Parts: sequence; structure tokens; C-alpha cells
Amino acid sequence: MIRYKEYADELAQRIQAGHLKPGDRLPSIRAVKRQRGVSASTVFSAYYLLETQGYVEARNRSGYYVSAKMPLPGLAERPTPVAQAHALPLDFSTLACQMLAQAGQRNLVPMGSAFPSPELFPFDQLAMSMGRALRRMDPWQTVEDLSPGNPALRRQIAMRYGTLGMDLAPAELVVTSGAMEALNLALEVTTQPGDLVAIESPAFYGALQALERRGLRAVEVQTHPRTGVELASLRRVLDTHAVKACWFMPTFQNPMGCTMPDEAKAALVGLLTTRQIPLIEDDVYGELYHGPRHPPPAKAWDREGWVLHCGSFSKSLAPGYRIGWVAAGRFTARLARHKMMSSLATALPSQLAILDFLQKRSFERHLRALRHALARQQAAAIRAIGQYFPSATKVTQPQGGYFVWVELPADIDALAVHQQAGQQGIGTAPGHLFSADHRYSHHLRINHGYPGDLRSEASFKVLGEIVHRNRARSGT
Repeated sequence: MIRYKEYADELAQRIQAGHLKPGDRLPSIRAVKRQRGVSASTVFSAYYLLETQGYVEARNRSGYYVSAKMPLPGLAERPTPVAQAHALPLDFSTLACQMLAQAGQRNLVPMGSAFPSPELFPFDQLAMSMGRALRRMDPWQTVEDLSPGNPALRRQIAMRYGTLGMDLAPAELVVTSGAMEALNLALEVTTQPGDLVAIESPAFYGALQALERRGLRAVEVQTHPRTGVELASLRRVLDTHAVKACWFMPTFQNPMGCTMPDEAKAALVGLLTTRQIPLIEDDVYGELYHGPRHPPPAKAWDREGWVLHCGSFSKSLAPGYRIGWVAAGRFTARLARHKMMSSLATALPSQLAILDFLQKRSFERHLRALRHALARQQAAAIRAIGQYFPSATKVTQPQGGYFVWVELPADIDALAVHQQAGQQGIGTAPGHLFSADHRYSHHLRINHGYPGDLRSEASFKVLGEIVHRNRARSGT
């Protein structure tokens, strides 16, 4: 973990423990710099991170203070134990499909949505890019730019990797119809029906759906709500099971938002490379970091091509355009053939529109505004949970993305909360979705990616009241 996060975590824990109280002034940046032997930017980054999380507030010409605005919920700090590791049955598509259907209902407050607000994205600029691209398009491109995708767009994506210090050739990239096609193709080229795939616990429900559809079995790996996949747990799973692939989200994991430290990502890649087990890396939220640094993907430590890194523009730039990709390493040629046989090509107008937008150098400006909006809204969501939910509630505080993972008191049935909230026009994602054996029955995933939705504050209050009522019914 880099140093500003270490200092921010230390202060957050002191605030949670009550050692620093609302209204207390934090040491000045100059004082911490001198005492800790760190740079001023490290201290500023730590304070900024705490500010986005709602722990501290900056006062003009006075410094940083512990926030006195609202109570904060406790940190989710312990992984849920994974019982005896075993292959899990997969049968939950109905609830998952219901959740996806909610995303299109404008009357619902979209706390359960898998997508950020469409209003956060530059659709007018993208439309202009689409128009320019189509006017310039050579008709021959419609038959030339089949799988693996438009060469110029693949060069632009490779340049994005270059900003992270990764020397990745455009020839290693296959453009896909969104991240889900990328991930499904990665499964196809690394597994056969009946194989075991290691997943996180809790896991992205789209991964569980994909395994179910392909006739694969899942084995869960213990996952920490702050630092991600626990390598000791993974080693135990690999020692006792014939795992054929791993599907992990090392950066801003869905649903918890956790991120593996750099050294853990490096160790993960080393462990799997030694055992020649492919890692399907789902990295659709990596651009949405809240701090000063883009966390590198696990792919950054891949030297032998065992990591299939899957990305997308759907969460960071262009929802609905369905442009994703795979940096597939040693599996590139086979994956490109599977892409050709399954869908032949990815929609060329969408590829060319995004290419034009990237070439106009507008992406970074858009990303800065998007990251700021999501960080501010996360702080507001966490404060609202602290104000309206039971005091025993725990919540994750991710360093990026637009989800928080809420652990309710153990006697609360999250599915009942989800159903009652839906009756009052509030969408939620119950924890039942995120494990094949429904072990997260008192958890909710909350989407805070709708900063323009004026219903959010009132909805947190209503949702808190529903949780309190359910707790009263349980007799606690």
C-alpha cells in the first residue's frame, strides 16, 4: 500500500475508535511532513482522500478538521469466512435478471443499478465524434475492421496502458462488444464445461451468471473488504482443487470496492504464473479512482501472458456504445478466433466514435470531472448511511468506483429490505446476488453514482427506516 493510504487509514481508524473526535484539528501538512519524513503531496493526498470519504473537512485558511456534520458508519474490515472450500452450484439468474431490468426504470431511485448516471457522460461530444467519424469512414473499413477490431483504436488503447508504464502491443488487443463479451470470451478460451473457476467472495453476479451459462463450477476465495483477494486463502484453494482459471477484480471490486495493494497483485500474478493458471482480470472500474494515482492492474506484472486483462469504456466514457477489449497475452490468437466465430466483429461506428473522442484529447478532462463527482457522492452516501441506518451497520469505503458494500446487523434479511424498498420506488442490490450460496443475506450493494438525483438523500432516510423496521420485527 502506498504511503498516503497508510496515513489515511491510520487516521480513519483513530476517528472510528473515537480517539479523534468531531471538530478536532488535524496536524498541519508541514508538521506531518516534518514528523513523518514524507512529502507534502503525500499528506495532502491523505487528507484529500479522508475528505472525499467524509471523515474530515477543509476550512479556509485554517486547515483540516474531523468532520462534525454527520455520524459515520463503522468500517467493514473483516472478510466473511469461506467455509470448507467446495464447488458451488449456480442457480440465481432470475434475481440477477430482475436487477438488470431495474436499471431501465426511471421511476426507481437507482441505488441497485449496475451503472452510473448517464448524465455524467459527454454524449453530445460523443455524438459529434460519431458524426465526424462516419463522414470520414472508408466504406472498405466495414469489411476490413473485423476481429480483432479497428487498428487505430487498438493503438489508442495500447497508449492508455503506456500511461501506466505498461509496454503492451496493439496486436495483443481484441476489441469486443463490451466488457461482458470480453470476459465471456476469456472464459471460453481458458475453460471447458465442468471446470472449476476460482472467484472472489462476494463475487460480481455477472461472473456467476457467466459461469452458470457455460456449465462451470465456482469455488470461492476469501476476500477482504479493503485489500481484496487473500492470497493465503487462494493458495489453499489451489492446493486442494483443480482450478482451471481465476476470475478476479483486483481493482475497485464489485460489490465491495476493495483494491489489492500493488505488492499483492504482483504476488497474485507470480503465484498463478508458477502454476500456469490463467487470470481473467475484470478491470472495468480502474479509471474511476478517487485519489491522485491510477492503481495499476495485475496485468502490469504479467511477463508470460497468463493474465487476460478485460476493460471497457462503458463505465468511464460511453455507456451503451458497448466497446470493450481484452489484452489476452498468450491466448490472443485463440480469443480472436472465438470472437470471429461468435459475433464476427464489434460495431464499427461505436469504435470510430470513441477513437475520434480519444484523439481529440478530451478523455482526461472528462475523467477528472467524473472522478470528482463520484468521490463527492460517495462521501455523501456514507454520511447518510451513518445518519439513518442502525449504529451496528458497517460499510466499505473504496478508493474508486461508485459502489459501497453495506453490512447490516446480522438479523436483517437484505432481500426483504430490497423488496420493501422497491415498493417505495427505491432500487437496491441485495447481498444474495453476490454468492452462489446466498451467504451475504444481510448485505446490500449501494450505487452512489447518481450525484444529480435529488431523491437520494430522502431515499437513504426511507431505506434506513425500512432497515430499522425489519430489525424491530426480528425482536432485536
